[in-house]
Amino acid sequence: MRQLRIGNVTLENTYILGPMAGVTDLPFRLLCKEQGAGLLCMEMVSAKAILYNNKNTETLLEIHPDEQPVSLQFFGSDPQIMSEMAKRVEERPFDIMDINMGCPVPKVVKNGEGSALMKNPKLAHEIISAMVKAIRKPVTVKIRKGFDDNCINAVEMAKIAEDAGAAAIAVHGRTREQYYSGKADWEIIRQVKEAVSIPVIGNGDVTSPERADAMVKETGCDGVMIARGAQGNPWIFSEMIEHERTGKIPSRPTNEEIRKMMLRHAKLQLQYKGEYLGIREMRKHVAWYTKGLPGSAKLREEINRVESYAELEDLLYRQL
Repeated sequence: MRQLRIGNVTLENTYILGPMAGVTDLPFRLLCKEQGAGLLCMEMVSAKAILYNNKNTETLLEIHPDEQPVSLQFFGSDPQIMSEMAKRVEERPFDIMDINMGCPVPKVVKNGEGSALMKNPKLAHEIISAMVKAIRKPVTVKIRKGFDDNCINAVEMAKIAEDAGAAAIAVHGRTREQYYSGKADWEIIRQVKEAVSIPVIGNGDVTSPERADAMVKETGCDGVMIARGAQGNPWIFSEMIEHERTGKIPSRPTNEEIRKMMLRHAKLQLQYKGEYLGIREMRKHVAWYTKGLPGSAKLREEINRVESYAELEDLLYRQL
């Protein structure tokens, strides 16, 4: 099994759950960990929200002992606030601190945060450098191919990150303007890998073990980050591990296994978030888990009316 070393942290394998707001919460991370994910990235956290002691942020910062190693991702645009808040939370049980320079969401970008930093390499260097100096844990950076077609600068940004002391860099092969549409450009990941000596993690369009394998072969990347490919599909991690070990394509989960996973996911949601919020958040997950299954359109329609665990269980046993 290939391993990956990021600073002083050694991952058992090279398959990483990418950070997704509203998706990579504690219940989902635990499921991906059980399936063998080498590193779990938490939902992104605003450095300013920590500064102002935002109540909701406390939930985002919760980490379970079973899920390590874990990467905590900050977003922000002020080097001083970013580094001071990193120091404030450093004693929490995360292993790696990641800086978000890839989020395409308008409200983040208009504050000069997330992928807006792709347009400001000087500030990006200041942020990374300040955070590396502030904490002892490894600092990594997640970037995109560029901001738009006129600003494709992932290679320059990767060199900046390395120079500022980053321990690794993750590259999503799309520009900010593309959001998640079109095809991810793996060629840019290869160029980044050739330009820096720190580990490079490829991200974009990995939806199966074969695609993970292809990305490594095409780009030479050191790790593979799976984000949307893991939605409703925590099995992707155990499948990639099995594929790497045996060279065989693992069989997909049966309907019964899918139902079992959804109910386990729902129980974890209830445990950490209570029934009202937990079940409502499960609705999108159920839509992802059942995508493409016979009768899934009807099930997705009905899931939006489910308000309790008992109703969810009843629906899944009837429809799956």
